[in-house]
Amino acid sequence: MTLEFGPPDVITIPSVLTERLRLRAWRLEDVEPYLDMARHPDMSIYTSSPSRIGSVWSMTAFQIGHWALNQFGMWIIEDRTTGEFLGRAGLYEEYGWPDIEVAWTVRRDRWGQGIATEGGAAALKFAFAETGRERVISIIHPENKGSIRVAEKLGLTLAEGPVDRDGEPRNIYAISRTKWSSRC
Repeated sequence: MTLEFGPPDVITIPSVLTERLRLRAWRLEDVEPYLDMARHPDMSIYTSSPSRIGSVWSMTAFQIGHWALNQFGMWIIEDRTTGEFLGRAGLYEEYGWPDIEVAWTVRRDRWGQGIATEGGAAALKFAFAETGRERVISIIHPENKGSIRVAEKLGLTLAEGPVDRDGEPRNIYAISRTKWSSRC
């Protein structure tokens, strides 16, 4: 048997710079800081957070694969000056999802500092500039006041809800390309 090897298929995950943040591709060294973030008790009140290192490793591989399949996905958020791990933000579209979703998760000790809003705004800009979508949503637990505030700061408004999502209530917030463009 003769094998021939061609050039590798390569995915490109762009970095995005904001005033304070760098949104970048996931790396193996993000597994432990993500696990530390996810283990904080407040992190799993409204969503499931992985609590084992193997689960975070699998999620990291999933996030990179999401970029390969869709040409968009979640980024790691880091402090632009120090490189400190702060969380994740970006775009997500699970199979059967009603639309592309903008989402964020920030370390508990950094809540209330505008990091989710800044990362979410960068992700929305990418969504409308690069994906060709006409609408972006955010799926949020009705009692998650912090994420609701972030969504509203970004211009998303309640579009539907509550709906059942895997046995849990969720509200769908949405923003159209037209509305986003008028805000910029």
